[in-house]
Amino acid sequence: MTAVRRPRRDALVALAENLSIAVGALRAHKLRTVLTVIGNVVAVMSVIAVVSIIDGVNKYVSERILDQGLGVIYIDKFGLITDDDAFREASRRRDLTAFEADALASRMRLADRVVAQAEANKSVRHRGTELKNVRILGTTEGYPSVGKYETDQGRELEEMDFDRRRPVCVIGSEVAEALFPRLDPIGQSIKVSGYELLVVGTLAARGNVLGQSQDNLVVVPLGQFQKMYGGHRSLTLIVSAASGVTLDRLEDEARVVLRSARHVPLGAPDDFAISTAETYLALYQTLTGGIFAGTIGLVAISLVVGGIVIMNIMLVAVTERTREIGIRKAVGARRSDLVSQFLSEAVVLALFGGALGVVAGVAIALLIRTITPLPATIQPWSVAISLGVASAVGLFFGVYPATRAARLDPIVALRHE
Repeated sequence: MTAVRRPRRDALVALAENLSIAVGALRAHKLRTVLTVIGNVVAVMSVIAVVSIIDGVNKYVSERILDQGLGVIYIDKFGLITDDDAFREASRRRDLTAFEADALASRMRLADRVVAQAEANKSVRHRGTELKNVRILGTTEGYPSVGKYETDQGRELEEMDFDRRRPVCVIGSEVAEALFPRLDPIGQSIKVSGYELLVVGTLAARGNVLGQSQDNLVVVPLGQFQKMYGGHRSLTLIVSAASGVTLDRLEDEARVVLRSARHVPLGAPDDFAISTAETYLALYQTLTGGIFAGTIGLVAISLVVGGIVIMNIMLVAVTERTREIGIRKAVGARRSDLVSQFLSEAVVLALFGGALGVVAGVAIALLIRTITPLPATIQPWSVAISLGVASAVGLFFGVYPATRAARLDPIVALRHE
């Protein structure tokens, strides 16, 4: 004979009854219910929205950084400097020159192209219009492939431009719009540091990376750059990998070639720095990881505030329903029944606010994704954690009011007016 599982069934019936009573009590005081859950709504909405924004920012920056440095390594004198000691040590290194660029180009077997570059921030003029802090990039042949530069109008810098150090340039979209708002920039001249440069092409817009515009630049042949600013600047060497070659292998070969060319003794550290897009991405994640975690933590504190409001309202409810509690205890209600009833009300309150917060947070994330370039996405874990924490907050802060209700003396409760 099969045993009947009455205790489990009775528990489910009791739970359903408690939830029904909780919903009825909340519906009876609609305004108070709404005002009570506002804290949870704001908290859950904020958590979901902030997580979505942070995730969108991380994806946006990561895609931009990795896209700019896809398949290339950067070799320069300083590398990624994070403290004064490292800067002072790097300052004592020898400059990288065309000699190292030629050594890499001639000796490397895993490289597709080696490009040498130098840059400076200067003012650019056209007639009466001046644009300040423009990035002047001096480069050798092959800059479009290693830097992801696409020509929008006109032409790229050609071999003859580099060989003869011609005073020609290709300008970014931001410079073109600022200096030639109503003119075709191709064939026009700009003045940089007292030199006249002929504009032969414009670059397609690339946007910002880490807050720095990629379109506020002028690209000139490296020989012309050195004619304008001298040849004493250390160069940055950009090496792109041949097809099927990993960056690790490319970096190892470049290190061997450079140490040999610069006669670095065996066992001595490199007197140059090699970095990749992943290097800068790791720095970004290190710098922002703590900030983002702190932001989410501060936003989550509002869940505790919402829980305190719920506890306060539940204490008021216990006081208002003291006579009802006395009647229920007089007809046989146990302490556990009353605890379950008031805990159910607290959890329903918290979950109701959490559900509204999820809807509002998702709406904000979708709005941000629509009106900004950030790929803000709804993270399922943030929704689950927000609802879980909201329920836990309701449960935690509902324990004291529920226990207080369960401990009321039925005789005293029945006499309460």
